[in-house]
Amino acid sequence: MFNVGDYVLNQKSGNIGQVIGYREQVIDNVCTTILKVLVAQAENPGKRGFVVEDLYSAWSRWPSV
Repeated sequence: MFNVGDYVLNQKSGNIGQVIGYREQVIDNVCTTILKVLVAQAENPGKRGFVVEDLYSAWSRWPSV
């Protein structure tokens, strides 16, 4: 599980950002974790500074420098 403050990479979009929260959502009778991430680096420069939400499984840990 990621912690608030961790940096993550979205494997589908390529966005990199910092975890700012998470929530649980029931999808098809399964409780699923959704991450809330503040995007710091995006393929589309207009998407920086936006909060995105996606399934926990769509993210991987990004090594912070």
